[in-house]
Amino acid sequence: MRPLCSFADLPHPVVATAIHAGHELRPEIAARSALDDATRLREEDPYTDLLTAIGGATVVAHRSRFEVDLNRPREKAVYRVPEDAWGLDLWVDRLADHAVEHSLRLYDDFYGELGRHLDAAVRGPFVVLDLHSYNHRRDGADSAPADAAENPEINVGTGSLDRDRWGAVVDAFIAALPKRDVRENVRFRGGELSHWVNARYHDRGCALAIEFKKTFMDEWTGTADERRLDELRRAIAAAVPALRSAAGAT
Repeated sequence: MRPLCSFADLPHPVVATAIHAGHELRPEIAARSALDDATRLREEDPYTDLLTAIGGATVVAHRSRFEVDLNRPREKAVYRVPEDAWGLDLWVDRLADHAVEHSLRLYDDFYGELGRHLDAAVRGPFVVLDLHSYNHRRDGADSAPADAAENPEINVGTGSLDRDRWGAVVDAFIAALPKRDVRENVRFRGGELSHWVNARYHDRGCALAIEFKKTFMDEWTGTADERRLDELRRAIAAAVPALRSAAGAT
């Protein structure tokens, strides 16, 4: 099976990540999972890997967050009980300690590798766009969507970002998408990846946690609206020059 993640380095100061795009499970986890594919897919971030194709470096996960969640703190990265994952009945029997330890080694390896890539491949100021998506029809496929006032099309999470140092990057990203509903810290403030980047590289780089409302797909069937998906990708790509300029990247 494929590795946990793929890293593609380009000489570019904008890095796009899709760490919840994966759906695969290693065999010992798949054998214990009580969830069907459709349920897992609904809580993953399908198609966000396609949104990373904006011309810079990319980090794309192939394994599911139900194996190891790279956007949670290490002690919460393996879902053990329903309360860890939207109340879902996760396992047919308790995960063995060795399975949990294996997943946590993958977690440690990922952050070690990410650090090596950012240290070596990115010179000068840089921006990480940590791309995710979120559901807005949780009551069912035919239900009304969640209130748009509290569910922007694009939520920019900056809870761990030093706005005095990197606020111009946030403002530039939002301003570069004038035809879309882009708001800051309405639904999400960012998870572990953006926190890790902002803590480790606070003077040299920053991470924005970008959550796209799943209007580019049917969150219950998993079917993409390819036209809207491509429009969204092109809109994000068009924001890249503004991000580079705001970050002071060359």
